[in-house]
Amino acid sequence: MTRPHDPLAAVAAGADPGPFALVRREGADHLDLFTGPVRTADRLADIPLPDGAPGPRTLALVPYRQVTERGFACVDDGTPLECLAVEEHRRIPLAEVLAALPETPVVTRDAAFDISDDEYAETVGRVLAEEIGRGAGANFVIHRTLRATVVGEPLVAALAALRRLLLRERGAYWTFVVHTGTRLLVGASPERHVSVDDGLVMMNPISGTFRHTGAAADRDALLRFLHDPKEVEELYMVLDEELKMMATVAEHGGQVVGPYLKEMAHLAHTEYLLAGRGSLDVREVLRETMFAPTVTGSPMENACRVIARHERSGRRYYAGVLALLGRDAEGRQTLDAPILIRTAELSPAGELRVPVGATLVRHSTAEGEVAETHAKAAGVLAAFGLAPDAPVADHQLPGSARPGPDRPDHPSRSAGLTPRRDREGSLADDPEVRAALAARNAPLARFWLDQRNPGATALPGLAGRRALIVDGEDTFTGMLAHQLGALGLAVRRRDWHRPGPVDGYDLVVVGPGPGDPTELADPKMAAMRGLLAELVAAGRPTLAVCLGHQLLAGLLGLPLHRRDAPYQGLQREVRLFGTPRRVGFYASFTARAGADRLATPFGPVELSRDPVDGAVHALRGSGFAGVQFHPESVLSRDGLAVLADLLGHLLVRPALTGHGPENRG
Repeated sequence: MTRPHDPLAAVAAGADPGPFALVRREGADHLDLFTGPVRTADRLADIPLPDGAPGPRTLALVPYRQVTERGFACVDDGTPLECLAVEEHRRIPLAEVLAALPETPVVTRDAAFDISDDEYAETVGRVLAEEIGRGAGANFVIHRTLRATVVGEPLVAALAALRRLLLRERGAYWTFVVHTGTRLLVGASPERHVSVDDGLVMMNPISGTFRHTGAAADRDALLRFLHDPKEVEELYMVLDEELKMMATVAEHGGQVVGPYLKEMAHLAHTEYLLAGRGSLDVREVLRETMFAPTVTGSPMENACRVIARHERSGRRYYAGVLALLGRDAEGRQTLDAPILIRTAELSPAGELRVPVGATLVRHSTAEGEVAETHAKAAGVLAAFGLAPDAPVADHQLPGSARPGPDRPDHPSRSAGLTPRRDREGSLADDPEVRAALAARNAPLARFWLDQRNPGATALPGLAGRRALIVDGEDTFTGMLAHQLGALGLAVRRRDWHRPGPVDGYDLVVVGPGPGDPTELADPKMAAMRGLLAELVAAGRPTLAVCLGHQLLAGLLGLPLHRRDAPYQGLQREVRLFGTPRRVGFYASFTARAGADRLATPFGPVELSRDPVDGAVHALRGSGFAGVQFHPESVLSRDGLAVLADLLGHLLVRPALTGHGPENRG
């Protein structure tokens, strides 16, 4: 009988262990040991996933630069996509692994961030003013890297760091070390990026950071954090962004579960789970979800441009994923992929990199985001002796408080993925903490929180009718497609730069996207405004959303202004043609008007305006309508009702010829 390969014994004997990975998944009482050869791949589609016996087949180290597969910008540092082909898989009890890992203290020298605190603070200020303030997006993650040199054998140092993470970190989704022969990755990532099991796709947006010293957290301070508008809105924004991804990879989009409190050794986060059923190849799921908004920003494509403008160097594996691909007992593909954050990279020469980033939103302060980078790096830095240790964690208990969904038919239950309770004494069990978390869902759209019954929301008169959505580089259009489909339309999406016929569609939606709508020489603005002019002149039923609405307003002769304070990730109650609606905004620009009716070359137009500054929240004329907000957003509690009203105006009832009360929808 062939003796199992033991990389830890090989390291202890000073021998080459070959490529291997040790992984402890959340709450497990064992670690998975994977061994086998390593090869590189050019594309995600090239990651091997052979047929055959069930179980894990490939562990892929996916660098950030793979985002170029989607045509997105990045500082391309050439970091390879490496794949460990799993030839042997063993489960080793946690206690046995801890006994075999070296207890040697890790010694480093010359530790320093590549960007100083002051320089990082200046970058924060620039992004807030030049990007968020000018309509480039709602939030962006800018990273910095602590660099040092490990004294001694890098592999021994990595294994010693793993031991400290296993003992002292908690709440990690994966705690791991990966040795490919050309590099070492060791970390404790809190965040599942995406998983696929039995056809159930799950994502796990985490945002909002409560910092503490590693001792018992202050309950009152935690409650203040849970009610902090910046922290609440930050989580809502990444929830929206990951719902966009789920709209692509799950057949009916994602359903929201949570929120929960994820407690770790040096900080706590708030998080949601998203679940939906899909049938894509798992490598395509990886491609369509490159990469998490919690480590990039939103909207995703422009976030990549912003990152490339403001970061000095490539990200290597930071913000990428570890992806474990395999097959279940029925031969179906499986995937489990944590985000590569809270992760150190070591070279064979002992060069240590610990990258970390902060999420910048309209409420951000330079001082707060600098402090957040230090807090996020603390766990990994402590493992390498570069920060104070947290108390030893109870490693036999799961690390995050996620009471499972109450409904027995929730998709996460059917796949055995119902989250488990946390350890005794967790602050997540405090009644006021639970109430504060539950209260976060009260203002959100039930469309994304509740089980959906196909056909239950369909409007009479829409069966067999078709809609085309023109995407202005914001995949909110995916969520919009699901909502229009739920109302009864057959929907197709098309990118703005791929012109095509609009014949055969009963409705054309000119959708959202980043950018300055006053820059009419910009190719995107020119193309989308030109399309709107063509549609409205021809009398084709047209709905314009956010950027599309701004361009439509400009076409109608309304002046456009940049807001003094961006409306990025902002929920407001507004009056839409006489009806109060609670909706979510992602915009830095707005049209303004001084009256509720406007005479235009395209006929009379009715406006819904802000009573204070005249900002135009919505408009409608004969055969067209526009809304400044996002009815599809999770922030738009009344979004589906708004869409139903607009479709009633555009498709179900005759086109508006007057503006009397009887015509108001």
